[in-house]
Amino acid sequence: MSLFLDLSALQSVPAANLNRDDLGSPKTVKYGNASRIRVSSQSWKRVIRHGVEEDLGETAARTRLVPVKVKEALVKAGWAPDLAAFAGAQVAASASAKKALSTEKEGHTSVLLFLPSNGIDELTAVCVENREALEKGLGKAKPGALLPTDRIEEILKRKTVSISLLGRMLAELPGANVDGAAQVAHAFTTHASEPQRDYFTAVDDWLSADETGSGHLSTAEFSSGVFYRFATVNITDLLKNLDGDHKTAREVLASFAEQFLMSLPQAKKNSTAPHTLPDLAYLAVRTRRPVSLAAAFETPVAADRSGGFSTPSRQALATYAQDINRLTGDRDRPFHGHAGVSRDPFDGLGTVHDSYPGLVKAAVEAALPESGPQQ
Repeated sequence: MSLFLDLSALQSVPAANLNRDDLGSPKTVKYGNASRIRVSSQSWKRVIRHGVEEDLGETAARTRLVPVKVKEALVKAGWAPDLAAFAGAQVAASASAKKALSTEKEGHTSVLLFLPSNGIDELTAVCVENREALEKGLGKAKPGALLPTDRIEEILKRKTVSISLLGRMLAELPGANVDGAAQVAHAFTTHASEPQRDYFTAVDDWLSADETGSGHLSTAEFSSGVFYRFATVNITDLLKNLDGDHKTAREVLASFAEQFLMSLPQAKKNSTAPHTLPDLAYLAVRTRRPVSLAAAFETPVAADRSGGFSTPSRQALATYAQDINRLTGDRDRPFHGHAGVSRDPFDGLGTVHDSYPGLVKAAVEAALPESGPQQ
């Protein structure tokens, strides 16, 4: 039986463009026959990943530039640029018997790799150890794989906490795939909302006194709204990916929960500064399967008498959760609790906590007791 930590949050975001489409417009989705503003899971997942890596001091990189980085490291170490570039290309050529990572574009692998940041140092060391073979192969039309495949693959397949948490898809390298423990949903507004256009100008500071007008004018799009956000972590899979390391799993779970609540995609931040926090967070530890509460907003929330969406959104979430609890008979959920701007408890959302850190601590302890794994 699997164990999950479900995380739900409601967050009011003012004028912003957190996540743009190919035309620069805020992303949208139609739900409940109403247009909503959407922030993609990839966008929010990336900023969460960076936060978790910073918390735990272990970074990873998703890139096609591994050969370039190896070349740069070798040139810095005194290698001739042509030999260093050849060595970087050999990292890709030697990574698999099928040469699946090789590419005709110099300095790039054929696909994105996701590896520990310190892997570049290790790959560089492998090149140094095999310099003689690389020198003999330089200039040959078909030099073949000159670096030890097992060493290269071992480095490229290595996991970090963020890879264990979020997964890695690398079909070109057998055994490199990692099924992520975390799932992040697309955030969407609880109410109907559409992008709005902003006409703006920029003044030329050096125009003469008798000149008028602007140096630049254009339009941009932005949006605003109250977003429902959801993510879940399969704690059983997380422990598996971490080779059963209970202590690290607790740290990763706590960091993910905190970064889920405190992070914000950074697009257009300098022109919008939309640095809000969730108004309400609801965490639940579940067995068997996770449960999203997104359906609470299939009917778009209507503004309350004051014209706002935050208060009715919080009430809609609590009411729907209470109905779900009734339907499931409160089974398969050893813990649930909430915290938010209102200290009044919401029926259906479990124990009220005074702060987000307190809520996260209680949820992690319920899922992975400090004393050891649940029996």
